[in-house]
Parts: sequence; C-alpha cells; structure tokens
Amino acid sequence: MSRYASVSGRRVLLKGALGAGALAVAAPGVAHATARAYANPLVRNRADPHIARHTDGFYYFTATAPEYDRIILRRSRTLGGLGRAAESVIWRAHPAGNMGAHIWAPEMHRVGGKWYIYFAAAPAEDVWAIRIWVLENANANPFKGTWVEKGQIRTAWETFSLDATTFAHRGKRYLAWAQHEPGLDNNTAIWLSEMANPWTLTGPQTRLSTPEYAWERIGFAVNEGPYVLHRNGRLFMTYSASATDAHYCVGLLTADEDSDLMDPANWAKSPVPVFTGNDTTRQYGPGHNCFTVAEDGRTDVLVYHARQYKEITGDPLHDPNRHTRVQKLGWKPDGTPDFGVPVADTEGA
Repeated sequence: MSRYASVSGRRVLLKGALGAGALAVAAPGVAHATARAYANPLVRNRADPHIARHTDGFYYFTATAPEYDRIILRRSRTLGGLGRAAESVIWRAHPAGNMGAHIWAPEMHRVGGKWYIYFAAAPAEDVWAIRIWVLENANANPFKGTWVEKGQIRTAWETFSLDATTFAHRGKRYLAWAQHEPGLDNNTAIWLSEMANPWTLTGPQTRLSTPEYAWERIGFAVNEGPYVLHRNGRLFMTYSASATDAHYCVGLLTADEDSDLMDPANWAKSPVPVFTGNDTTRQYGPGHNCFTVAEDGRTDVLVYHARQYKEITGDPLHDPNRHTRVQKLGWKPDGTPDFGVPVADTEGA
C-alpha cells in the first residue's frame, strides 16, 4: 500500500505463464464445500490485513491503521470474532527520526520461538524514504513482554521498499518484499532473498516479478504485497498491482516445490490478474492479501482489503475506507487456486 515518486529507466520484462497449485496453513486436502460464510467487512478501516492462526488456538490480526502512526493487534479464537475483539496498540511511531511516519503493512510471524513484526516506515522528516523494519518479542503472549526494535532490513539498495513477508521452505527461511530498483521504469518489483536470521538477509536477492502488463501499471507501475501459499506440490505467491484505488488487483506467481526458489525462471507468472474489483458485488480495489485457515483446520481462507465504492476524492491514501474482508478460497480440479470475486457485504454490515 503505497504512493510513489516517479522513476525512469529501462524496462525489464519478466515473462511467464500461469502455473498451478497452492499451499495451505493446515493439513493437505480439499477444502470443505460446507465451509461457513463470514460476515463482511470483518474489520472496518483496516487495510493490508494479516491474519495468522497460531498453535495456541488464537487467530492474530494486524493491519494498517489509516492514521499510519501505530501497529495494532487483535486476537480471537474464531475468525469472525476478530471483528469484535479488543484492539491493542503494541507499538507507536517515533516522534522524530527513523520509524516516524507511514507505518504500513505490518505482518506478525512466529519464528524460532519468538514473535516478529515486519512493517514499513519512514523518517518523520523524510516521509517517502520508506524502508522495512523489524520488531521482536520473546514473550509467548505477543500482548505482553517487550517489543524490541531489531532495526532495518538491509537490502541491495537504499531505495523505497516495503511489504515484507517471510516463509520457510525445505529448511530455509526466505523474505519476499517490494522495492524500487535504481534505473528501472517501475515503482516497485517483487524480490526474494534467503535469511541469515529473522532480521538479516543473506546471499543474493532475486527479482521475481516486475510490472510488465498494462493491468500492473495503472496509476503507478507496481508489484507489491507478496504472500506465499504452499499446496499441491507448488508454491503460490500472490502480489498486488497498480495504484491503491479501484484498479488495485491481485496477480499470481507459481513455482514447483522442488525447484530452486531463488531462480526467477522457476516462477511462472499469470498474464492476467487473479482477483479484481466487481461491479455486481460492489467491491473495488481488492488486494494486499494473505491466507489463513478456517476453524475446521482445513478450509483455506483468503484475507484482503477492498473499498465499497470506485470514486475517491483526492489521494487514495487519504481515504480510510479500505476494510478487511475474508472469504473461502476455492480450488480448481487441476489444483490451482480459484479466487472467485470479492463477496458482497453481509446484510446489515
């Protein structure tokens, strides 16, 4: 979720076709056709949502607050309960200096027995110099203990970067994120690197996707907000494209689980978006998604934000009405994800 300065340079294309498959946060298997429908919006005025179900039985929720000045956390034993759960502020932007502005897109992950939050922030005095930062909490309960600032994740360049997510595969931990590469005519591309620890990259960083299609370049040339799902022998990486208005949408990269993930040639890219706004259901600009699992422990759930209208007055970033939404993620017979369309608002919601 971002606004970008204009950049120029040569355009590098990443070619690929839509692959197949996906990863679940639960045991392998076909999602239940009887999965419940959820009330939507789930949480109002919270963009870039991240929901994870932990082994303690709780769903943990964090997201971007429209004031861009804090990191919030909720938990509930049910997905639907997150909408009613008490919200705690676990960290606030600094009044000056680093991490003083544009607190965006937090994700909370459990790694090595500790909690980590990855988020984007800029200096209070230079609000578009956005970078990726990390917090750590050793307490088993993330609402308690101390959130320690581990610092900035250092990438190959000191350029606009945000939307970090982490995942483990075959004994290796990876970080995926969005960043502007100097000299390219895009705002951000999707990058991948192995990690030495939860706040340090190691080895080379690889560009997996750059905005090459027209639907990725409306308003801004953007690939951002990556998230990984592993299922059916493949890894799926969703990402969001274009400006954060009604044109915002979700793209998809796919890799075989046995392939070298650091080789961009092993990631196939869908030439069309897989999740877009819909006039029938009146949901617009769906994006910055993640995945979780339903209360049955098997059914995959798509988490994302969207607005209930197309027309926005002024900068979309100043419009607070991106609401967190959830719905069942479907599966096609060939094992590829079926995103469907963003569901309509629940009656009375």
